[in-house]
Amino acid sequence: MAGTGREAPATGDPGWPDGPAPLAPGARLLPALAAVYRAQLSRARVARIPLLFVATFQSVGIMILMRGVVDGGDEARAVVSGSAVLVVAFVALNLLAQYFGQLRAGGGLDHYATLPVPPAAVVLGAAGAYASFTVPGTVVTAVTGCLLFQLPMGHLWVLIAVLPPAGAALAGLGAALGLLAPRPELATLCGQLGMSAALLLGVLPADRLPAPISYARDLLPSTYGVEALARSFAARPDWAVVGVDLGVCAAVGVLSLAVATWAYRRAAVR
Repeated sequence: MAGTGREAPATGDPGWPDGPAPLAPGARLLPALAAVYRAQLSRARVARIPLLFVATFQSVGIMILMRGVVDGGDEARAVVSGSAVLVVAFVALNLLAQYFGQLRAGGGLDHYATLPVPPAAVVLGAAGAYASFTVPGTVVTAVTGCLLFQLPMGHLWVLIAVLPPAGAALAGLGAALGLLAPRPELATLCGQLGMSAALLLGVLPADRLPAPISYARDLLPSTYGVEALARSFAARPDWAVVGVDLGVCAAVGVLSLAVATWAYRRAAVR
């Protein structure tokens, strides 16, 4: 080779590789998912604690306002369950839409695309971290609501079953909105509109809504989680109906995460 004082070995020489070196194998889904989840959870814990406080304070404030017009019964159960899930909507839907919108605009997706990480691991890891981050605020909101409206707290363990599917559904929707929006400003707007829909359609009692709007409520991913939690406040909950609501919420969650994964692949190759 000119200027080095030595000639490159001929092809086939054991001291010189034939062609490019093979790439390392891609990471498996579960280890990659765990790594992204830990990284996103650490980032959220540092940067999102003030926002979680705002989300919890907002939901508690809504319940205090509704306490003046709602005495009890089904309406009180709807207010408390909707306000609890609203914390998830604020963080998992609104903030995740903003995060992926900014990630796409700032070229962050190019960084993930160069890593041997499956697209599903990036979406599921970020969605799981943001949804997990809402657990303390949701519990505080639910307990506060039970105290405000004198609702029984014996079945609050249902939150353990409600939060994963509701969080997955809302986080998947937020990720899809952020990845599909052409500009970060539109991603922020879509996240805000989604949170507003969760507020209006989730907190207000269903029988107080006009018929066309009630149909829109059925399309909101978190509605079935709200219904499951509201039914658990009854003296004798119909656990079969609660299970159906949770099953529908879980199915919507899987669908929304699948759409978010497709949107990530679409955005990453552009």
